[in-house]
This record gives sequence, C-alpha cells and structure tokens, in this order.
Amino acid sequence: MEWLIWIGAALSVLGLAGLFYCIFVAIKAKRAGLEGEAMQERLKGLVALNMGALFLSVIGLMTVALGVFFGG
Repeated sequence: MEWLIWIGAALSVLGLAGLFYCIFVAIKAKRAGLEGEAMQERLKGLVALNMGALFLSVIGLMTVALGVFFGG
C-alpha cells in the first residue's frame, strides 16, 4: 500500500500549495491598501479556494493514514 501513501502525500502537497497561494493573495490585497467593500470583493472568491485547498490537504492526510494503517 505504499502507492496509497504517495498519492496521499501528493494530495496534501497540492492542498498546502493552495493554502500558501491563498495566504499570498490575502497579503497582496492587504498591501494594496484595500479596505471595506473592495477587500471583501477580493477575498470573496478566495474563501472557496481556501476551503477547497484545506479539504484536499485533509483528504491527502487521511489517505496517508490509511496507507500506513493498511500497509503496516
């Protein structure tokens, strides 16, 4: 079940990359000096991406745990 561990690790890395992207976009919006409605508009689409990246990372970690459980 080593392949399951590698697939889960890849999913976790993709999710983590998505989370770092969300952080980067939020910091960029803050440095641009956006406030109020403009900041909300910029971050509105980012919330869905953030939740998706978090979900992908969790699924990856669960897949790694299953691979370790079944393989060991």
